Amino acid sequence: MKIFIAGATGVLGRRLVKQFRERGHVVRCLARNQNNEATIHALGGESRMGDLFHSDSLARAAEGCDVMIHAATSIPTGAKPSASDWEMNDRVRREGTRALAECAGRVGAKQFLVQSITWVARPVDQGPFDEDSPFHTDFVTQSAAEMETIAGEAAKRSGFGVGILRFGWFYAADTAHTRYFGENLVARKLPIIGKGDAIWSWIHVDDAAGAFVTVAEAQRSGVWHVVDNEPVVAADYLRYFANQLGAPEPRHVPTWVARLLAGSAAVDFMTSSTRTSNELFKRELGWSPQFPTYREGLAQVIALWRAEHFLGLGARRASAA
Repeated sequence: MKIFIAGATGVLGRRLVKQFRERGHVVRCLARNQNNEATIHALGGESRMGDLFHSDSLARAAEGCDVMIHAATSIPTGAKPSASDWEMNDRVRREGTRALAECAGRVGAKQFLVQSITWVARPVDQGPFDEDSPFHTDFVTQSAAEMETIAGEAAKRSGFGVGILRFGWFYAADTAHTRYFGENLVARKLPIIGKGDAIWSWIHVDDAAGAFVTVAEAQRSGVWHVVDNEPVVAADYLRYFANQLGAPEPRHVPTWVARLLAGSAAVDFMTSSTRTSNELFKRELGWSPQFPTYREGLAQVIALWRAEHFLGLGARRASAA
């Protein structure tokens, strides 16, 4: 198949290019500049210059492609993001999805696959939820709900299949948020907030990319929650991560103190549950994650950090020996 990827140079996109190429597919990638082009070529993809927000340039770039993938994001990486920090990500979700969906119809693509998030449907009581749960949005997730709606409506008009992959929290050795967690756990600056009893559902980015490959090759349409096999209590996760890093056990901080220091948005994110599962995706697609729980995934993350001496891990191990 010929695959077109928007967002090919991000942490997910790089893995998408690599995994689709390993499966023998032709991979064309949207590029904004020469640095993007160099990264894409190094991964084995074909670069096509274009603008995510203009369907004409996208149609020229994606001509002849069978599958369109929207993996572009602009997630804020700061510790205390404001509402304005989310504006570009909202635009990517709304305008970018509209342009890509129009492009999919114009080039005759068979399938349009979209990266979304599970917590777009998290209920008010933060209880268990699944793919049939209604949207329940806030200022961060409203654009994700609109993105899914835009993709679905375009598919009905143009006749291509649409797959919405709602992912849990991403993590990997090269993601900004995982590295932030590692740095601050080592410095004992990432506390357990309040009771630390939120339930988190994670997905390693390698497995997220593999999920896209699975859906594309199966030519399936639907909405799926893509997480690993074992949700984890926030306090247990932070303690385990710290222990594996050889860091001190995280402190406990009252919620009100955390809000003063980090802001309400960050604290709400850290104290909110995502009680969902991958059961539907496993049943319908026959998929299983390479990293079934956070334990296997963090082992790989820390091994890679050790190899690059991130946080001084490799140096500390050599010194201890």
